[in-house]
Amino acid sequence: MNTPERVSAGAVTQFAVLDALLAGAYESGMPVEDALRHGDFGIGCCDRLGGEVVIVDGMAYACTVDGPPHRMTGEDVLPFADVCAEPSVSPVATGPADLAILTSLVEAMTVSRNLFHSVRVDGEFRMIRVRATRREHFPLRPLAEVADDQVETVLREVEGTLVGFWAPSIYQGIAVAGLHVHFLAADRHAGGHVLDLALNVGALSVGAFARFNLVLPTDAGFLASELTHDDDHRIVAVEGGAARSSGRQR
Repeated sequence: MNTPERVSAGAVTQFAVLDALLAGAYESGMPVEDALRHGDFGIGCCDRLGGEVVIVDGMAYACTVDGPPHRMTGEDVLPFADVCAEPSVSPVATGPADLAILTSLVEAMTVSRNLFHSVRVDGEFRMIRVRATRREHFPLRPLAEVADDQVETVLREVEGTLVGFWAPSIYQGIAVAGLHVHFLAADRHAGGHVLDLALNVGALSVGAFARFNLVLPTDAGFLASELTHDDDHRIVAVEGGAARSSGRQR
């Protein structure tokens, strides 16, 4: 297949679909050791939604409500994850920027609005607002209900890394269309799913992927779920500011 020079030869590998989380079908997951076989860069969520996951430089960190982020073991599971081999691309200096401006910058750097893109920002932030959710117990609640009880933290004057992906609008419900990023502080003392931010200065790297591999769960809960996708507003409400723009009119 002929691809532009700026398109990675690798793939974004995803476990499960976002609509399964919205339906409460997340009782199983991909082990971290398996996820890391697909790449050294990515995001996801912890077992039973008990935290947010950042995979950076080949290491997986769990950002939970119980304390600072911690290294995950190979046996820990990810009910949802996007992983890739981080492409070698030249970073672009950026900032100051809020989340809307950052999203616009990322979209301006995409090769095509029809491809998946990895997004990384190493920077200094005046403010960043992150969230984590508490681990669920059976029966599992839909993600929207879990998010009602999320724990939000506002970090100020912090250095760290944004890790995430920009996905085409056609994949809404499978992935999070638009920009979806998590944060990990440089000192590894804080992190989570990004809801809002104010970047002072940073280095932005955007890599393009023409290959998207989807691995679906095979547990009884997922197989029995009647998954549908008919409400983008639920995704925007649950994912917050990080899902603001996908090229789709709402």
